Amino acid sequence: MLIRYKKAFEKIAMGLLSFMPNEKDIKKLTETIQSYENDDHWVLYLWKKNDEYVGIVGLVIDEDTATIQHVSVIPSYRGEGVAKEMLQEVADLGQYENVRATDETREFVQKCIQCIDEKADEC
Repeated sequence: MLIRYKKAFEKIAMGLLSFMPNEKDIKKLTETIQSYENDDHWVLYLWKKNDEYVGIVGLVIDEDTATIQHVSVIPSYRGEGVAKEMLQEVADLGQYENVRATDETREFVQKCIQCIDEKADEC
């Protein structure tokens, strides 16, 4: 289930974002969280499964287009389709006419989309 980020989730969100290759540095990670908190065009969702926050997806919104800036799943849940489910639910929100990826997230997002198209469970 997607849950919109709020300040109370800051530590959880930082932990999940830290799995992104470009978010390892604490200063960069803090700047990223501040962007999600302060910029109306930056939207962050946490993914909750079995009462545990296991993933995160961050978007930058430009009119009707959502660009996937961040997508991350904790290691113990990888390979279970969590990222695929998160991206599917983002698309199902119906708030964005277009959803696309950045250079950093493109390969992973395309793999997830392929899994959605093929209706594969284990991606």
